[in-house]
Amino acid sequence: MSADLAGFLGVVLVAYLVPGPDFLVVVRSAAEHPAKGRAAALGAQTGLCVHMLAAATGLSLIAARSPVVYDAIKLLGAAYLVYLGVRAVLAARRAARERSAEPAAAEGPQGPAGPRAPAADERDEPAGARWRSGFTQGFLTNVLNPKAALFFLSILPQFVHGGGSTARQVFFLGILDVLIGVVYWFALVAVAARLRAFLARPKVRHRWELTTGWLFIAIGIGVAAAS
Repeated sequence: MSADLAGFLGVVLVAYLVPGPDFLVVVRSAAEHPAKGRAAALGAQTGLCVHMLAAATGLSLIAARSPVVYDAIKLLGAAYLVYLGVRAVLAARRAARERSAEPAAAEGPQGPAGPRAPAADERDEPAGARWRSGFTQGFLTNVLNPKAALFFLSILPQFVHGGGSTARQVFFLGILDVLIGVVYWFALVAVAARLRAFLARPKVRHRWELTTGWLFIAIGIGVAAAS
């Protein structure tokens, strides 16, 4: 392995280990269901493929040099993260209100009414809807993240040699990046999926939803405010 390739792999591994929007989406999806976590991971890596193709064709360079295009992508990405966060916070608060209303609802005129039927949001999503939801969240979070595009413009070119085809080298390094990410995300999904039983506890789930929701909002605001 050449020193340049080893250096590139090291940079890629560090980039994945630093938590960001993709990390939060994949972990949160995996905590809901392993299949949804894997779908989110594949969605994020598909978004990375879009950035790779854009870099190879020069579109990312145009976007990076155009303040209007760059800011539009950045604000769309920030808005989507805030949307995910607000939805998580509202879901947590709605679940808390439903739990607080359970004791009164469970009591009938003759005493306890017996076990209640599970609410609609307590049942698992259909497999297809779960996969689409996870994939869409992972894809949009990544493809609307201008920092992912800048990686292919600022970091990756440092490992491209002038002697060969630039586009071919970008594709080769980009595919390595995507494959490393798939392995990393799937390993992370396996770890996060083990927490499902713990996170299924009502109080823990409430705190988890609030925490991840506010993290999404904070990251989104940070992305929008970044210069």
